[in-house]
Amino acid sequence: MTQATLESWLRLRAIDGVGDVTVLRLVRAWRGPDIVLKASRDELIQGGCSPQLADAIRRGPDSSAQRSIELELNAIERGRIEVLNLLDPSYPIRLKMIVDPPSLLYITGTLTEEDELAVAIVGARRATASGRAMTEELSRDLAAAGMTVVSGLARGVDAAAHRGALAAQGRTIAVLGCGIDQTYPPEHERLRKHIEERGAILSETPMGAPPHSHHFPRRNRIISGLSLGVIVTEAAINSGSLITARFAAEQGREVFAVPGFVKEDTSRGTNALLKEGAALIERAQDVIDAILPQLEQSSRRRLQPSRAEKVPGDQLGGVEQRVYDVLSYDPLTVDDVSVTAKLPVSTVMASLLSLELRQRVKQLPGQRYLRA
Repeated sequence: MTQATLESWLRLRAIDGVGDVTVLRLVRAWRGPDIVLKASRDELIQGGCSPQLADAIRRGPDSSAQRSIELELNAIERGRIEVLNLLDPSYPIRLKMIVDPPSLLYITGTLTEEDELAVAIVGARRATASGRAMTEELSRDLAAAGMTVVSGLARGVDAAAHRGALAAQGRTIAVLGCGIDQTYPPEHERLRKHIEERGAILSETPMGAPPHSHHFPRRNRIISGLSLGVIVTEAAINSGSLITARFAAEQGREVFAVPGFVKEDTSRGTNALLKEGAALIERAQDVIDAILPQLEQSSRRRLQPSRAEKVPGDQLGGVEQRVYDVLSYDPLTVDDVSVTAKLPVSTVMASLLSLELRQRVKQLPGQRYLRA
């Protein structure tokens, strides 16, 4: 997109009284913002605009808004940020199909054709250790199978989803609820850099926009809109992740949920989704099996059997296998494992160390262990 074209989009968006819905309606009707901005008052009214809206468009952005546009154009050029508009052939096809797609998408990193095979994974910011582990496993296996993992770069489940995909050397996309030149939360700056190397960071909000709370529900419709389906691994009953799941259902996308313990707060949201008809999943292959019928033959051939299917397990020794079989995604202490496996504590600790070195288990604070 040329700078002149981008400026037209920014000018139309900056006009007083022209919101996101109006921008989409005008651009779709007139096939471009520059045509809208050049139209006469009578032409705008004949095209369906109210007299008040036609007058606002003829006036254009006020001087303050125009200065903001100039600053934004300079920031985009300095930051080497790609911006796609809704009419751009490179705009993500699936996202374009939703009722209210973003008129502009700011991008760092790179979007590719591979990203048409995408699935979103979202969930609780205050995720449990088992929730993060399950998320990483699903994400890793889906990425290894050839799917792009989409999430929101938030703490907890979102970060685990991105890390799982990166661990499989797969693609992942993070959608921000702030300007593309911001990182939120700030401690995920390093994770963001890794995502940009193997995927993309997206935002629809203007440059410099802070992470206001009202941006995130809008952000969630993009997460679901980019994806064939949305997986919720952990969520409280009023979680923002359920908003993403609702958007997915409204957009005609698959909704998946991981069941959890009924007394756990972070499982009540996912269990509620299951009651409402979400598909129950336990592994990546469950998701792939549900999505395959939606795909054309060429896309089906790109999906490989999930990592969970291809590698049922390392060749573990007898004692290591006994220890590993005791572990789950609920953290256990060494004593817990020792009692259940009926093995001495010293033997259990040696096996856990070996399994940890082979990245089969993960140690948590307090000498608690779970499957990795």
